[in-house]
Amino acid sequence: MSDVLRVGNASGFYGDRSTAWREMLDGGELDVLTGDYLAELTMLILGRDRLRDPALGYAKTFLRQLEGCLGTALDRGVRIVTNAGGLNPAGLAAAIGSLADRLGLTVRVGYVEGDALARPDALTANAYLGAYGIAACLDAGADVVVTGRVTDASLVVGPAVARFGWGRDDLDALAGATVAGHLLECGAQVTGGNFSFFTELPDGGRRPGFPVAELHPDGSCVVTKHPGTGGAVTVETVTAQLLYEVGGPAYLGPDVVTRLDTVELGADGPDRVRVSGVRGTPPPGTLKVGVNNLGGFRNSMTFVLCGLDIPAKAALVRSQVEAAVGTEGLEFTLARTDHADAVDTEAASALLHVHLRDGDKTRAGRAFSAAAVELALASYPGCTLTTLPGDAAPYGVFTADAVPQDAVPHVAVLPSGERVAIPPPARTAGPPDEPATAADPPEAEPPPAAPADRPTRRAPLGELVGARSGDKGGDANLGVWARTDATWSWLRGWLTTDRLRELLPETAPLTVERYELPNLRAVNFVVRGLLGQGVAASTRFDPQAKALGELLRSRVVDLPAELAPGPGSPAGGTTPGEGR
Repeated sequence: MSDVLRVGNASGFYGDRSTAWREMLDGGELDVLTGDYLAELTMLILGRDRLRDPALGYAKTFLRQLEGCLGTALDRGVRIVTNAGGLNPAGLAAAIGSLADRLGLTVRVGYVEGDALARPDALTANAYLGAYGIAACLDAGADVVVTGRVTDASLVVGPAVARFGWGRDDLDALAGATVAGHLLECGAQVTGGNFSFFTELPDGGRRPGFPVAELHPDGSCVVTKHPGTGGAVTVETVTAQLLYEVGGPAYLGPDVVTRLDTVELGADGPDRVRVSGVRGTPPPGTLKVGVNNLGGFRNSMTFVLCGLDIPAKAALVRSQVEAAVGTEGLEFTLARTDHADAVDTEAASALLHVHLRDGDKTRAGRAFSAAAVELALASYPGCTLTTLPGDAAPYGVFTADAVPQDAVPHVAVLPSGERVAIPPPARTAGPPDEPATAADPPEAEPPPAAPADRPTRRAPLGELVGARSGDKGGDANLGVWARTDATWSWLRGWLTTDRLRELLPETAPLTVERYELPNLRAVNFVVRGLLGQGVAASTRFDPQAKALGELLRSRVVDLPAELAPGPGSPAGGTTPGEGR
């Protein structure tokens, strides 16, 4: 048996590139091919699907993708592991069996269940399971393993457990594989997708390939991609994905707590980054539970305000809409996209977004949108809207809580049909002691004070740093990394929580946590409550906080004059042989 396990990824979300499964199977050698389809919003979508048809609740697109490549995977001995089972892994497993019968193929399918919790007051309630159910299915000879809600990283950790035989106490190895899984889970984001310095990529970021991790028995790995595919794998593209949707240095999981502050990255040749040094500690005694509920109904209308007196025009619309439908549940957002002395209508216009959320579908529906349209000839000069009157749509609310690990029936259903109970870890620990306040945590080595007369230049912050941001329920994370050691020395002292609030005023009234990751030359912020009741309920212009990092990078600040954009490879990473 090889001491290297090659795991690829062909899906980072429900709706990712439909051809990726074929590209990954044909592009190079693999042992396992994974597909991640689940997110908090996806679980809500699947919950609504299952309300309409109890036989649904899984990612239907996966079946269509599998139809064209199941035979290839079987012929090449590539095993498939996916969480596309969603709310109905047994249903998807049965559908795969039917597909194989229709194609004249013999396939052994295992699946993992037990994550769905009985919550009569919830649309969906699912615990985040770990990797050992997946490993049990693979150990029993499964060609395809389907899961419901497991942690995203478990899709990679499970095959590694099956290959290398790690036990529950092999915490460092489990932590290393968890990092590998986190790097792969979002597909092309680690190969140059959504990368701050995309203009430096060899293909300009047009079509990044999907990633591969070469895992070793000690949990270390090399992240790479198939030869000839687009994008790039550099220390910086890997850093960006490491910072995505994380909190403090202790990355909690059901099998291990992974210390992100121990991750070491180093270039290992073209499009190869070695990930090593990861340490793990015992997992918590509880599992995270994601809960989705229907919160009511919402509708939106957008008014175009052109030319002069923009605030007065917005105020007039507000008073007229409130008089027509009442004030409860209304939200007005004025986007000042207008430019003075513009030569065309679009450049001279601001947008007034009007949202209404209500438990009454009728009030949030035509009663609201028709009232907005009725103002067309009876409001401000130049009144026009970008939206037509329409009905309200239901929206969801996401919350998270926790249950004891031993209260969840983690079950692996083997290809034979045998049901195997997966016991929880025998050794657990309490939550790590990390700062959870609005203040900056104490520094182990305080950064040197900047000279008072240090020359500066006015320029966008993004000339010196990269960033990546994302959502976790109602919270957002924003990771910022420096491109050089000199920039890191400045950044860690300069970018405080107070500075972040100054640069991003919408964070000012919120709790902001700040964490340093020196090995990555990075600082990570968690902004509590920025997204309200979660993505599905948010009326924010950027409801998933995906652009928050780029907003920060665009702010013009006083940069130290001696700091220049970091040198690197043509892809914007560290040069071959340079590590951190």
